[in-house]
Amino acid sequence: MTTRHACRTLALALALALALASSLALAHGDSEPGGHAAQPRPASEEKASVRFADVSLLNQDGMPVRLEQDLVGEHLVVMGFIYTRCTTVCPVVSAVMGKVQEQLGGRVGQEIQLVSISVDPQRDDARRLQRYARTFQKGPGWSWLTGTPYAIGETLKGLGSFSADLSRHPPLILVGDGRSGHWKRYYGVTDPAVLIDELNRLSARRVHVKSTAIADRHEVQP
Repeated sequence: MTTRHACRTLALALALALALASSLALAHGDSEPGGHAAQPRPASEEKASVRFADVSLLNQDGMPVRLEQDLVGEHLVVMGFIYTRCTTVCPVVSAVMGKVQEQLGGRVGQEIQLVSISVDPQRDDARRLQRYARTFQKGPGWSWLTGTPYAIGETLKGLGSFSADLSRHPPLILVGDGRSGHWKRYYGVTDPAVLIDELNRLSARRVHVKSTAIADRHEVQP
């Protein structure tokens, strides 16, 4: 896919997706012959409990990373699941995250981390992810991850995004706070504004918790 074709496809897909976000998740297909589409799922959200597998992954620069220790840490996080051969919902998920990065500016890479995880590690090596990322990423603070099939499988299972069939893995974005452990799953195609609102809510919650803790310390001082 040429850069011009990819950008045109991205623009059309994002416009359609955001128009339907309140009622419809796009079908998820495979770009190779024999691929098939999953049934559409209405856009929805739910509270989530996540587990970070203790495995080593690779980022788009070929550097080993551990998801929880090196990327999530105490950051606010937006996490998507894609594979580079996907021509339906994956570019839309990545475009939504790109809009989040664009609108949050310098907060990404500081307070906030973006993470995209390939669900097709056998084909998506670091170099391929790096090329794919150029279409969507416009600044620092966004890591694109792959790894061995075992490491990716364990990671996806812990995050609630594992599917043995690539064409049926759920269109899903996770938003959460690595410090507090509060996470939400957003299924279907979610408006970037919804994700930003959740990030702002989590950020405000941190300020409230800190203010409350300071006030409590002052009250107990003799």
